Amino acid sequence: MHDNSIVCAFLYIITKYGYPPPAEKSLEYLQEMKNLGFQSVELEGIREIHLSEMVEIKDEIKHKADELGLEIPYYCTVLPGLASDDPKERERNLELFTRGCDTAVALGAKGVLDNAPLPPYQFPKDIPVVRHYDEDVLLTASFPKDLNWNRYWQEMVATFRDACDIAADRGLTYQMHPCLGVLSATTDAFLYFHDAVGRDNLRFNLDTANQFVMKDNIFLSLRRLKDHIDYIHLSDNRGNRVEHLAPGKGMIHWPLFFETLDAINYKGHIGLDIGGDESGVQDIDSAYQQAAQWLKKYWL
Repeated sequence: MHDNSIVCAFLYIITKYGYPPPAEKSLEYLQEMKNLGFQSVELEGIREIHLSEMVEIKDEIKHKADELGLEIPYYCTVLPGLASDDPKERERNLELFTRGCDTAVALGAKGVLDNAPLPPYQFPKDIPVVRHYDEDVLLTASFPKDLNWNRYWQEMVATFRDACDIAADRGLTYQMHPCLGVLSATTDAFLYFHDAVGRDNLRFNLDTANQFVMKDNIFLSLRRLKDHIDYIHLSDNRGNRVEHLAPGKGMIHWPLFFETLDAINYKGHIGLDIGGDESGVQDIDSAYQQAAQWLKKYWL
């Protein structure tokens, strides 16, 4: 393992500058993450407007990253519309996904990442522009009265099969990030979805905090999904609600976590994913720096 296996996840930038943070300041974000001591960083293209803005400046971003000696192993393409029950909306988001994959290639990424498929919820206004859907948000959602689940499932799975193929054509993995309310939030749900899609480059971006709060055993998940995991989001959690704390601030049993990584011979990346409004991290810079040092000690 090398230091570039430790990634500064984009949640660092989101915590400081909001969601989505202004795309035009991406070069400054790279500098900030470099100043923390990271050699690998995560970037995101969030929905149509932000993702399109990132497309326009992708070459500038790559030039700055090279200048700073930074790698960008994973690029997030956040497109909840891929799982819409509207075929035209899914097709429009596939086009955006293609642009996101092209951006990932330009940045030298090995994979793209998004939240797992969002069911066809109907919210009072529109899909809220939030990082994840907590219980309060999900309680406001209903479903279309004329929803034919079997037809929807088949069409949605076909869309994600197309997305996997788009990514594979560019040499990319497609990482599914678990969170409350999505269709492959747990180990069992991902394996079911993976079998339905039938594409080897569909991967599970294990998120320690989200798995812990959903009572999905992290250590068993690692063993069951070892052939499907090459990127982990790491943060701590106290088990009561969604939060992304610095390691040691929650209840996750980290010695067993690292023991399990060794047992499955894990050789992928780990992204430090600390912060967000829900977490109350007071000094986000120190939290990332200290977590990186902690991870070097116990993993590298």
